[in-house]
Amino acid sequence: MNFHGKDIKIFACNSNVPVAKQMAAALSLSLGKSEVKHFSDGEISVSINESVRGSDVFIVQSTCAPVNNNLMELLIMIDAMKRASAGRITAVMPYFGYARQDRKAKSRDPISAKLCADLLTTAGADRVLTMDLHAAQIQGFFNIPVDHLLGVPILAPYFSAREDFTSENTVVVSPDLGSVTRARNFAARLDVPIAIIDKRRPRANVCEVMNIIGDVKDKKVIIVDDMIDTAGTLCNAAAAIMEIGGATEVSACATHGVLSGPAIERINASVLKEVVLLDTIPLTDNKKSQKITMLPVAPVFAEAIERIYEDKPMSTMFD
Repeated sequence: MNFHGKDIKIFACNSNVPVAKQMAAALSLSLGKSEVKHFSDGEISVSINESVRGSDVFIVQSTCAPVNNNLMELLIMIDAMKRASAGRITAVMPYFGYARQDRKAKSRDPISAKLCADLLTTAGADRVLTMDLHAAQIQGFFNIPVDHLLGVPILAPYFSAREDFTSENTVVVSPDLGSVTRARNFAARLDVPIAIIDKRRPRANVCEVMNIIGDVKDKKVIIVDDMIDTAGTLCNAAAAIMEIGGATEVSACATHGVLSGPAIERINASVLKEVVLLDTIPLTDNKKSQKITMLPVAPVFAEAIERIYEDKPMSTMFD
């Protein structure tokens, strides 16, 4: 039985078309012919303009802002592919929205990440390909296979290739206890020590730095996180590293640049020398800054798509 479809076809919804085109180009393919438009009342209209019968279809869509609109575009396109008899449908989500709502933080909270997983499965997705979920256990919310790529193997070589970051003068810092594993993996690739910021968050999107665990004095610091949203945590951490820890300079890197609200203003006004992001979320004109450097994820996703199609293991990609 043919489990993977007769050929690869890559389609894109509206959130991250440039990255989808780069993925297709890396596989020597052209982007699938489709249109995602809106009716005058705001309803989403999806048109698939080529046959997908029996094909292994990959739909690229980051569920970033506007989150609900982008999520519905993806769900409707998945449904269209299923009804067009696609052989297998993979939702390629460089950024998985609602991932931070992965548990009940207080009474009567929803677990929206689980709801999104159920919606994708019900719409007809056969598997999901994503990168750096906010909580790795979200993979368990799905009853279909989830291939979880990592951003660290893309971010770390950017710094290791630079002569100004050496094993003697560099320290990797985790901005909270939850990111320690990510920071440790990053530091291992650069062969440098790590430090941890112990923080207290009095309310949502407000962070108070309490203490720095580790020695950053007279060091170049790289803060490693999975995403930067309003940049409040990041900028407070950078200030504490400079003022309390005595570091010489602070850079930061993250997989997802959500950059909502006052994020750009905070980054521009902060002590941060550079912020390195992956293009899982497109950087709109109002979110550009001279301090921000973008790295492409398309080559990694293209290799993952090829491995999925050829039924090859994903675990060896970053060896």
